[in-house]
Amino acid sequence: MRINRRTTLAGMAGLSAAPFIRPSSAAAQAYPNKPIKIVVPFAAGSATDLTARGLGAKLQDILKQPVVIDDKPGASGQLGASAVATAPADGYTLLMGTNSTNAANVALFKKLPYDPEKDFAPIARCVTGVNALVVNNDVPAKTVAELIDYAKKNPGKLNYSEASASQRLSAEMFNQMAGVKIERVPYKASPQALGDVVAGQVQVMFPDLPQALTQIEAGKVRGLGTTGPKRTTVAPDLPAIAETVPGYSLVYWLAVFAPAATPKPIQQALYDAIAEALKDPATGKAMTQGRMEISPLGLDAFAAYVKAETEWWTKAIKAAGIEPE
Repeated sequence: MRINRRTTLAGMAGLSAAPFIRPSSAAAQAYPNKPIKIVVPFAAGSATDLTARGLGAKLQDILKQPVVIDDKPGASGQLGASAVATAPADGYTLLMGTNSTNAANVALFKKLPYDPEKDFAPIARCVTGVNALVVNNDVPAKTVAELIDYAKKNPGKLNYSEASASQRLSAEMFNQMAGVKIERVPYKASPQALGDVVAGQVQVMFPDLPQALTQIEAGKVRGLGTTGPKRTTVAPDLPAIAETVPGYSLVYWLAVFAPAATPKPIQQALYDAIAEALKDPATGKAMTQGRMEISPLGLDAFAAYVKAETEWWTKAIKAAGIEPE
């Protein structure tokens, strides 16, 4: 069975090009007047963390208030997401959410400590990216095709590590579509999961590309491919897995959410500030380190995108044979 990435939303309108103007309502006029916290539901050093830090640095200049990054990793993003879901809806506690926390987790877990649809107000998608297929240097495979052949001839010898929904689904889609069985080893944090691939305790992983490239370029793991529908300009020497496994495609996204009851004028003020930040090339470089795509989408368009993404991830997870935990 092939699982094809949704592309119907690619043409949706991006963030407004208008300069940052605070709405005239009393709520927005008073906002912000104290530090803002962005909760990152994954570990320091992850793509989510780097994106939040790059964005937060620029938002400090625009909003004239400190922006603090608070890493709360664990349970595929559930710990950080639930902390924001129950925070005061005043615009001072935000979530750097992902396709894991705000779309895929509804299909991966039987019960969540938060409701991705009801507990959050989607503010702005910031970036999109792909994962990379990497293996420990002792694995005798230098291409995707060779890895598939090795996995088929050596059942039970390969395990994959994962610490997020996109990493897990990348691996399970690969298992299903390539006709192999690489066993799952779950981790709390992506850096630890990748570190164990470097050490040889686990053989395979699908980490986010920024994290993967650091280890690939250092010669600590071997990169075999990327999960997008075609080669990425960020790492053109890495073939798309789809070149060997037709139809394979998975793209992740990182975005800002607020608690659901956050007043609309404050949501608009945040949207406008993020829109201004994303237009700054220096901010984009700091957020992505040149290894993800700035991909703005905001407010109503982003809300529709999240709804469609939740449907796609739910179908893809079921098609990959992943049972909710």
